[in-house]
Order: sequence, then structure tokens, then C-alpha cells
Amino acid sequence: MYALLAIAPDSPTVVVQLRHDDGTPAAPARAVSRTGLGELVRNIEHEHRPRWVWDRAAHWYPELLAANVRVEKCHDLTLCQNILLHSEFAATSDYHRQFTPVPPENESLQRGISRGGINTGQESLFDAPPAIAAHRAWDLDTVAKELGAQKAAIHSSTSPSRLTLLLSAESAGALVAAEMQYEGIPWREDLHRRLLHELLGPEPSIHTHPEKMEALAGELRTALNAPSLNPDSPQELMRALHRAGIDAKSTRSWELMEFKHPAIESLLAYRKLSRLFTTNGWNWLEQWVHDGRFHSEYVVGGVVSGRWASRGGGAMQIPAQIRGAAVADPGYSLIVADAAQLEPRVLAALAQDTAMAAAGQDDAGNNKDLYAGIAAQGFGGDRSMAKIALLGAIYGATSGESGRLVPQLARMYPRALDFVERAARAGERGERVSTYLGRSTPPTTTEWHDSQRSDSAQEQRRAESAARSRGRFTRNFVVQGTAAEWACCWLAELRRRLRSLPAASPTVGDSPAGGGAPALVFFLHDEVMVHCPDALVEEVTQIVHESSRAATELIFGKIPLEFPVNVSVVQCYADAK
Repeated sequence: MYALLAIAPDSPTVVVQLRHDDGTPAAPARAVSRTGLGELVRNIEHEHRPRWVWDRAAHWYPELLAANVRVEKCHDLTLCQNILLHSEFAATSDYHRQFTPVPPENESLQRGISRGGINTGQESLFDAPPAIAAHRAWDLDTVAKELGAQKAAIHSSTSPSRLTLLLSAESAGALVAAEMQYEGIPWREDLHRRLLHELLGPEPSIHTHPEKMEALAGELRTALNAPSLNPDSPQELMRALHRAGIDAKSTRSWELMEFKHPAIESLLAYRKLSRLFTTNGWNWLEQWVHDGRFHSEYVVGGVVSGRWASRGGGAMQIPAQIRGAAVADPGYSLIVADAAQLEPRVLAALAQDTAMAAAGQDDAGNNKDLYAGIAAQGFGGDRSMAKIALLGAIYGATSGESGRLVPQLARMYPRALDFVERAARAGERGERVSTYLGRSTPPTTTEWHDSQRSDSAQEQRRAESAARSRGRFTRNFVVQGTAAEWACCWLAELRRRLRSLPAASPTVGDSPAGGGAPALVFFLHDEVMVHCPDALVEEVTQIVHESSRAATELIFGKIPLEFPVNVSVVQCYADAK
């Protein structure tokens, strides 16, 4: 059973209609004002448990959450649309021809997400996917037509079951993202301010820097003999460095660390404090922390590989310096879990490399550190060497320590190395590659292909460089993208199981402390955080492990490889291992 939710044309009225799985109406459409939407959805959810179909969960679900209404499942048409339009699995369907995008309301949505550290180019795993639909609610006919077209595209695809799972997981992720933004990470403003005071000094007045930054800036000016230097200006800093005999080609930290000069230590320390001040300082606290919670907006599929991003608040990169402010409420704990060696394990599963899979298990079949297992098999027990080699293979390293170690890895695990090599060669030829469930890389442009056919020696060198760059992109895309799919399935399964738990009773006298339901409050690629009543910690910890096993079986079936998760139960995020 589906419940289509849309906006009435030229009206603020909302329209909801129940439909059977074959698309035929199960009841007449019902119109309701926005103020009455929550009650209507609550009643339909209780009676029918439908799959809600809407243009975007992000357009509707926050409003429902604010009305204390939650839904079990949905189909996010825009997120699914973006996958189907690029998926090689659905390339022969009529979906592309039938697709009609909704006109955008503003140009920024056409260009893609530009905030939160996301760019719009397509040659990086950290870029945003092409923007498809705009922030405008669809009418009922558009929703119904789009749902029918997507179901037909899935049915006629080369792998309907995989695409169905991917779209279901992506849509479930949209619900989780809205719920996590609504719940927020428990955040102690007083502790955050104390940390800032210890690291930066007293809160400065407007348009001034904290005193510890100013002290370091003074040391830097003295060391560089540049009394008027503004260390926040890259141009001024480069000139000052060159005048001091530091022949750096950029102001990147890793390059500056190569130079031995009294100014370098002060400069690196200054930049570390500057990042804290600008990204998580007092202004950040005022903007993003309210009522004891850090509320950030998550962007599902905000990266071309399917990884999430964030729009505002920087939830995807909470620095270790301020994690001490993320503290559970009285009677609660933070359950922090992360998948162990996720991408290497995904590679072993994709390549069906039984030798690599065996490196992640002991003789009794129990899970063990994959890097340690690889080290024992071929790197003299040196775990760091094995990790460098394996990540070098996934990311396409050809030089340095990684490049030197990759050939040894290729001799040990030819199936795994051949898998990523084939993805790289396909990318170099301008072909598209796909994740296990069917998310595909955006197609190369006509200009890219034209450049590959140039007769000019100079242009040919550029074309070869562009081809190698795309090869590195596609090599890692198949692994990182599939890892993102596993993580989203894990998250969706964890949410489903947490929803079935009864709320815990208060544990401190008549106080509400420790009473309530566990809530997902944070997700970062392969890490989740649950704010959990103490009475349910043991049960929820078990659910975290069970959900990871369920996600593996959902995607890969029964395979001789597990994706274990490491779990820490802490009061403070800074204490999680």
C-alpha cells in the first residue's frame, strides 16, 4: 500500500491518496490544510502502515516530526530519480525518455549543493551529484506519474532486486536524516565554551581574534620579520614565507612541515586554532546548538559516490577538540559504533576474493583485524605496512610507500586487485562503472571525449592526465559507493529495529531521567551514534551488531565474510574509541 502526498495546484492545500501496489486508487484523494496534515498522516500511518511517496522527505518529514508524527517507510522520488537517471542497470529502460524535471525555483539548486564542503565537479568522490529536481512540492498527478515511471524502470532493469534495495535504503536514509536533525546530538554548551576558553582564550569581541591566536600571530610576524602580516591572507603569507627563504609552493600544512624554520611551528599552531575558531567557535555554538542539542542538516546522497554530506554545522567533520561537549543526558549513554575496515572488506566481497576474506577471520572463523591478517600473510606482521598497501590499491597509489607495496598485495590477492584495476581501466576509457546495487558514475562529457582524440602533443598529455584521474575516481567509486550502500542498509536496519523497542521506564525515582526511547543522533560514513536510556544499552548494543550482519546479508547474501562493528558505550563522545 502506498500513500501519495502532494500539494494541490495553486493552493496551500495538501492532498493525500492511498493507492494499491499496482497504482490504482484504494480510496479517494483527501485534501487537508497544512495545519491538519500531521493528524491525517498519523491516522493513516496507524491504520495502514503505507509507504509514503513524496517528492522529497526533506520537504515534508521535518514538518511531521515537529507535529510528533513519525512514519515507518517512504519512497523519496527525487533521491530515487537521481539514482535511476544515471544507473547503468536501468540504461535500457524508457525512464530517461519519459523523465520530465520540475523547473527549479533557484539557480543554486541547478548547480548542486555548494555548502558544507561539497563542490559541483564530477571527477571527485567528494563532489555533489548533478542536481535533478528543485525545492518545489509536486502535485498529485506528478507524484503518481513519477512513481509509476520509476517502478517500470526498476522492473525493466538488469537487476530489479538490487535496485529495489538501493532505492529503499536511500529512502530510509532520508527518514533517518530528518529524524537525526530533529533529535540532535546531545551538546553541553557550557562544556563547549569551557573548551574554547582553554584552547583559544576568552571569547573575543566582534571582528577580533581570540588572544591565543593573536599571540601566535605575533610570534609568526616576528619569526618572518613581517610586522604587518595578516596570517589569514594566503597571498600575504606566501610573500612573507618566500622573503624568509621558505620556498613553499603552497600554504598546505603537509608541505609546510617539510621546512625547518622557526616560523613553521607557530604557523601550524595558528592555523589549527584558526580552523577551530572559524568552524566550531562561539558563532557556531550560537547558530547550531539549541536546547542542549546540536542540530545539523544532513544531505542524503550528497556526494557522487552515495555518501552523505551536511548543509551547515559541519556534522560530517566534528573535530576531536570539541567532542568533549557531546555528552549524554542523565540516565542515558552514547552508543558509538563504527564498521571495522569497511572499504577493504567491501572490496573482498565485490571481488569474491576468498584469500582476502580469510585474512579477516581466525582459524575458528571469528572476525579479526583485516589489516593484521593481511600483514601476517605477506608483510612480516607489519599492520601499518599492510594498511598502506591496501588503501594504496583502493585509491590508485603509484608512487611513494603505497606504490612500492601494491605489487606485493597484487601477488597475494589477484582477484581483489584485478577488480579495482578493471574499474580504473574502464574509467580511463571514459566508460561508466557501478556500485554493487546499481549507483553509477555520471557520464563523461563530450568535451572529455574530444580531448582524448586530440593530435596536439600538449593536449594529449593533458588528456592522458585526465584519463588517469578519472581512472583513480572510478577505481575507488565502486568500493566507496558500495561501502556507502552497506552503511545505509545498516542504518536503515538499525532504525527499523530500534523502532520496535518499547520505551524505557524512568530509572531515577519519579524523574524522567533515563526514560524514553533510544534515538539515532549521528551518522558519519561508517559510524553511528545512538542516544540510549541506560536500561536499554545492552539490548541496543546487540541490535547494532545484529543490524550490521543483516545489512551484509541483504546486499551480498550469505558469504564467508562479515562486516564487524566496534562499539563503545560512553557518556562523552570524546571517550569513544
